[in-house]
Amino acid sequence: MTATKKGNKPGIRRVGRTLAFQVLFGACFDDPKRPVSIETQFDVNPLVIEQESEAALDFARELVLGVTAHLAELDKTIEAHSQHWKIERIAVVERTILRLSLYEMQHTDIPVKAAINEAIELSKTFGDNKSRSFVNGILDGAAKRMDK
Repeated sequence: MTATKKGNKPGIRRVGRTLAFQVLFGACFDDPKRPVSIETQFDVNPLVIEQESEAALDFARELVLGVTAHLAELDKTIEAHSQHWKIERIAVVERTILRLSLYEMQHTDIPVKAAINEAIELSKTFGDNKSRSFVNGILDGAAKRMDK
């Protein structure tokens, strides 16, 4: 018996999460004078178009729409745990990762520790050397408050 990672839930979720991050990150650079719906941005994203896994696409779409729907709440949580940093001062990569992870922590069935670990993996891939500890610190603080 050989087990393959292809098609398992964590693999699908990681791919979906990465796609969601990339769509949300790209949306941060849209021209406010020419708004495009997040659904359209998702549908026309080249990485989404190339993705063959329907399950990964469904998961990514759920995350993108969820983050977008809860953006104000997520940003408020980030600001509460970022030691007096305004949301606009946080780098786009970290801000996007934090929004995505907090959405997973607060609004999905994904365990909090798993959401934090996945956020750290995203920060290793897309952030700089300081991203991991910054993201971990804010998410850890948010997780502790959720426990109370």
